[in-house]
Amino acid sequence: MLLRILPILILTILVPDLYIYYFHIHHKHRARWIKVLFWAPTAILLLLTVWMACSETLSPQNMEAIELYLTFYMLFALPKTIYMLVSLAGKLVGRFIPPYRKINTGISTTCAAVTFMVMAYGTVFGPSHLKVRKTEFVSQDLPKIFDGYRIVQLSDLHLVSFKNHPETVKDIVDLVQAQHPDLIVFTGDLVSTDVTEMEPYLKTLAQLKAPDGVYSILGNHDYMTYARYMTPVEQAHKFEQLKQLQNTIGWKLLLNEHQVLHKGSDSIAIIGVENDGKPPFPERGDLVRAQKGLDTTQTVFKVLLSHDPTHWRRKVLPETDIQLTLSGHTHGMQLMLFGWSPSQHIYPEWHGMYQDEHGRALNVSLGLGGALIPFRFGAWPEINVITLRSK
Repeated sequence: MLLRILPILILTILVPDLYIYYFHIHHKHRARWIKVLFWAPTAILLLLTVWMACSETLSPQNMEAIELYLTFYMLFALPKTIYMLVSLAGKLVGRFIPPYRKINTGISTTCAAVTFMVMAYGTVFGPSHLKVRKTEFVSQDLPKIFDGYRIVQLSDLHLVSFKNHPETVKDIVDLVQAQHPDLIVFTGDLVSTDVTEMEPYLKTLAQLKAPDGVYSILGNHDYMTYARYMTPVEQAHKFEQLKQLQNTIGWKLLLNEHQVLHKGSDSIAIIGVENDGKPPFPERGDLVRAQKGLDTTQTVFKVLLSHDPTHWRRKVLPETDIQLTLSGHTHGMQLMLFGWSPSQHIYPEWHGMYQDEHGRALNVSLGLGGALIPFRFGAWPEINVITLRSK
């Protein structure tokens, strides 16, 4: 992954420093040791960038080194990049508004300092800044007896991201149980690259309990195809382990199948499909197979668990009558400022509840863990409580 973005990493490390050096450090009367001191961190970061990109394998053993590298990159390279961009924009403004030139450096420095503080807070406190987001979904197809039914949705744990603060997983479980759910669902990406990520948390995750059980599906990371250090045989073996361990902790993994939940003489269906995303993500969902056996002579209220939210518009809406879909995957790209996230430029539905003109809905969770780096700011890790209401 780092190798693919190597040019971007090098440019954002080197170009801002060249800019800062030229305008603020490069003076003939400036002491040589100051110039050397300025370039030393940049040289080290550049060498580490090339080394990490060329030698990376996303295994649990070296994931900590990759996370540490990306943390330092965000804390030092990104603020300097922001400084350069704001300063350049200020120079342009200064051509038309000359007084602005006097405050350009101060404003640029302030923006860089704010960026540093956001990165620092998001790295140190963000991963454990748990939120509970509550919402309601109203449907005329929901049997009256299920009015008030509480579904707690978890998503995108990426368990390796809790390596340095494992107590957060226990906090998540406690917070879920405090919601008194009727049903708990997990919408994929339990691990990032390896089933061994589950081992420290098996007893903790087994404490998730609800009257109607805990149901889960697979996300793109759960197939462990990102673990290039494994042979296909090893990947297949560990994939089987991941499925078995979910059964061991009491979770019911739905692999293109469904479960009917009964209450009195009425029922609803919980449907789970394998990951179905746009390339390069796996497309293994089978909606026809997952609904096979459901009574088509009457309207059944259905809840679909599908990891990738793009599945909703691509296949769920045009091919089914499923009323409610629960997804994750986007993480809000782990950054949200004043309601804006870079995720919204990639995913039409990236966070929260969306409805079509017929009242069918998609809920996208921001998830709980971090992909590659345990950083979150604004897009805080969240537990979703969805209360079903009958119209």
